[in-house]
Amino acid sequence: MVQKKEMTLPSNDLQSLCSVLIKRGLVAEKQVREVMVKEGAQRQRLLKERGSGAGQGRARGDLTAAELLASFGLPIPGEKNASLSEDHIARVLAEESQFPYKKIDPLKLDMKLITSLLSRPFARRHSVLVLGLDGGVLSVALADPFDLELLENLRRITGYRIQPVVSAKVDIQRIITEMYGFRGSVKAAAQTMDIGVDISNLEQLVRLKAVDELEATDKHVVNAVEYMLHYAFNQRASDIHIEPKREISQVRVRIDGLLHNVTTLPKVVHAAVVSRIKMMARMDIAEKRRPQDGRIKTGDEEQETELRVSTLPVAFGEKVVIRIFDPTVLMQSLSGLGFYPREYKIYEEFISRPHGLVLVTGPTGSGKTTTLYSSLKTLASPEVNIVSIEDPIEMVVEEFNQVAVMPNIGITFASALRNILRQDPDIIMVGEVRDEDTAANAVQAALTGHLVFATLHTNDSAGAVGRMHDLGIEPFLLSSTLIGVLAQRLVRTICPNCKVKTFLTPDQISAMRMKMPEGTKKKLPVYMGEGCPNCRGTGYFGRAALYELLPVGDKIIRLINQRSDTKEIMKVARSDGMMTLREVAIRKLAQGVTTFEEVIRVTTE
Repeated sequence: MVQKKEMTLPSNDLQSLCSVLIKRGLVAEKQVREVMVKEGAQRQRLLKERGSGAGQGRARGDLTAAELLASFGLPIPGEKNASLSEDHIARVLAEESQFPYKKIDPLKLDMKLITSLLSRPFARRHSVLVLGLDGGVLSVALADPFDLELLENLRRITGYRIQPVVSAKVDIQRIITEMYGFRGSVKAAAQTMDIGVDISNLEQLVRLKAVDELEATDKHVVNAVEYMLHYAFNQRASDIHIEPKREISQVRVRIDGLLHNVTTLPKVVHAAVVSRIKMMARMDIAEKRRPQDGRIKTGDEEQETELRVSTLPVAFGEKVVIRIFDPTVLMQSLSGLGFYPREYKIYEEFISRPHGLVLVTGPTGSGKTTTLYSSLKTLASPEVNIVSIEDPIEMVVEEFNQVAVMPNIGITFASALRNILRQDPDIIMVGEVRDEDTAANAVQAALTGHLVFATLHTNDSAGAVGRMHDLGIEPFLLSSTLIGVLAQRLVRTICPNCKVKTFLTPDQISAMRMKMPEGTKKKLPVYMGEGCPNCRGTGYFGRAALYELLPVGDKIIRLINQRSDTKEIMKVARSDGMMTLREVAIRKLAQGVTTFEEVIRVTTE
């Protein structure tokens, strides 16, 4: 077992803890005096909340001094907008005990290992979590590093040498709830399932049970699905993937645009989990041969979250993807979208027109929906009738009249658009212009006095003009209706906690085709993330939008009527001051928002 010095800081001695924090400048003596006066009342309040379930995910035992002190939210002297948290206290405990501190990353934990070595009651009671096993040494996170008896018990129970690290109790308890709750529910569900034959695996030819015979309402499966959703919300995930493989089912989540493995499920549980999700999304649980779409509305007292569910038959069963729509992200003010002042003014002018066509372009996952919803939200008022046609409806918004495309009963983008024109609309949003009919109807709507927003899949703003020509729109019709084109992308932003300065190499400068003055030896400073617990070691936290705006003025109108190619339109637009996506990305790079790697990954020249 790891050697450590004798206990010097009892974890439940509030006075001793405050004394250490005063020495380290994290609290002031005046603050400590106020805490001591209010200690009894605060302790009773916290214990009452815990007893009523408000403290869910924490231990149900004694309240530690760290928890009590952190609950006051004391401002840290000399630090702006910083308050004392359990993380700050855990770092101090780590230094006092001479053990390392660790901010736990749930994505890097082995759920199976955690739940197999320690029981849930033991882990919760002692606030201890298994982090990993390496060569006979078991790494564990502790809230109280001075509990020598706990360290000895861990060595005896597991049979491994123990390497302790210190973490905040609130983090340990939350992950215990998620990991043990999910794994326990899955294990219990697996034990109650009849393995039978996997009817959805293309490698097997024997068909036995139908999906509707599975007991999808089994409480263990219900709990497992709920744990999985809460986990995804806590990790800021935008998508959950549940993928059947030959022997197991893989669960992955997408965070900041990239997928991360989370855990695996026994194959026998996969069908029941899928059935539970289908029931929540009001889908046909008996139909597993065709793709299906559904939606779930969930949330807590603070906000509601919309989930869009898609199922797809693959080689080993049904794959499920759940897309998470956070209303705080999807619906923003225009000023919060990330436009530069010039572009903001231009786009504001686009959407303030009484009629015309505004095209938004970009690949899937580039933020087009956020831009469109935010634009419509800005324009929404009792005086206007806003109608959208979507496939499917991303998020239900009361201010809009939203129509879902359903080709199986004849509701396509084109047919819906024709009918919408009889509904006295002021503003129309077309989810995607896919064919000649939809393009023609969108242009016709713009010609007849409506403001129309529509999306296209093109690489840049100038390419949208050629795409509309390809869809059969006559140049004179397009030039008389098109207000402008907005092309966009999303780049990952540098984590503010581990942001460091670096310099571009000559090769990197050359890769971005930046022109440097001849003979100059000046280094170009940029920033990068070193990787920290806050960003899970990636160096990135969150994403920012890049916008390329093409206003249609007299010069562009002439080019449209002449059927000029994309390069010619781009050349004229740039001469009029338009920044390309690459140029906007380089500006973000220079401002320390993103990195060189993101600029190259997301934009092309």
